[in-house]
Amino acid sequence: MTRHVSKLLFVAVFAVLALLAVVVSPLFAIGQQAEPAPASASEQMSEQASDNFFMPERRVPQTQAEVQLSYAPLVRQVSPAVVNVFTSRVVRESASPFANDPIFRQFFGATPRARERVQNSLGSGVIVSDDGVIVTNSHVVKDADQFLVVLSDRREYKAELVLSDERTDLAVLRIDTEGDPLPTVKYADTRDTQVGDIVLAIGNPFGVGQTVTSGIISATARTDVGVSDYSFFLQTDAAVNPGNSGGALINTKAELVGINTAIFSRSGGSNGIGFAIPAEMVRRVVDAAVNEGMIVRPWLGLKAQSVSYDIAQAQGLDRPLGVMVTEVFKDGPADEAGLSRGDLVTMIDGREVFDERGLKFLAATRSPGETAELTVLRGGSFETLDVELAPPPGATEAELELLEGRHPFSGAEVAELSPRLAEELGRDPFETGVLVTRILRGAYAWRVVRPGDLIVSINEKQIEGISDLDDALGADTSTWAIELDRNGRRISGTLRL
Repeated sequence: MTRHVSKLLFVAVFAVLALLAVVVSPLFAIGQQAEPAPASASEQMSEQASDNFFMPERRVPQTQAEVQLSYAPLVRQVSPAVVNVFTSRVVRESASPFANDPIFRQFFGATPRARERVQNSLGSGVIVSDDGVIVTNSHVVKDADQFLVVLSDRREYKAELVLSDERTDLAVLRIDTEGDPLPTVKYADTRDTQVGDIVLAIGNPFGVGQTVTSGIISATARTDVGVSDYSFFLQTDAAVNPGNSGGALINTKAELVGINTAIFSRSGGSNGIGFAIPAEMVRRVVDAAVNEGMIVRPWLGLKAQSVSYDIAQAQGLDRPLGVMVTEVFKDGPADEAGLSRGDLVTMIDGREVFDERGLKFLAATRSPGETAELTVLRGGSFETLDVELAPPPGATEAELELLEGRHPFSGAEVAELSPRLAEELGRDPFETGVLVTRILRGAYAWRVVRPGDLIVSINEKQIEGISDLDDALGADTSTWAIELDRNGRRISGTLRL
């Protein structure tokens, strides 16, 4: 009996100990710091990727709100500030197809009176100020006599042309709403614009009505487009077509990134390569038009060439960057700042440059009197130079002189070519000489020169100004050895009178 009870007690104690072991062991494990198992290579790569990159999980939209994500709020905010610009001009044309035929005039006398017709064109524009200031393209308003602006709500206003600048292909119009409120678009800081940014183009392509297209910034700082003298375009694949000119290119903050100005197309339609003038230049032209009534472009007073790979290597650079200074205008801004031939300008105001057009554009976004910061590579080390920008020297309007007398240039109107006049005419500001601006009808000068010719020398005397020309033409001679510059080509010859 006693042995039986002892056996039962042993079994009971063993069962209790086993139960305690089951309960206590997890608690004991919780209190200990277990060594983690070594991660596999794939797990390590996954962890590294998650640390270095943000890789959102692809998923199907889960809510109705996510399904309805749209650019509509942006368009709703900006589109009222995008307008249609209608222009018209009176064109005189002959009523007869034989009007210019000399044989027809010989037999039938004077040609019929020319008839007049009104030629219309259409573009887009953007309201940038609530007092009625509108920016569009210069080629939209070119040669027009009248301007009509139609808002998105169909209000119509006659507009006046404040400024048209062909060199930037920008024009500024103004309308008077008599106190009616106007929607506007604020400028974006295009220095922050990057390739891949989403943009919307708003305009009136083909006159079908206001249209919105979407895309991305395909490239920045396009300087080889050849649309204007100050080329520094934003490129986009948002569809831009004829009629979009002058319209808005906006970002996802509803800010004006640029003014659509051109397309690259062989068919006349959009091929996904459109160009816009950056907002920083748009702001500069608008401010000049409103505050000064004209635009005075600052200049650096230097000539430069792009850096090739070989030049970059010789300068210790690992890639072509910057422009090499080849000439400095005496007493100009660059000369005053200490720049000299052979210096390599890599940046202006912290922005890299790769050709003279880019350097010229970035300088032109500032006003005369402001200071630009140039980063210069000189003697293997980088330096920072502050350049106080100034307008090119010379008068705002050239003094014209009509040449008369017994010489080959009789009947030609000329002007002394200053850096400022050359800059406004899109010529090389380093050119010197006397420019032929106009020739009277039937004048002898038509046999020798054309408007736009530069008189370089007469009878081996270098012509650098009007006084040099007057001295040369006052010589008592019947033989004239003349040298001209015509569109960059030297023409020389000898005449006898």
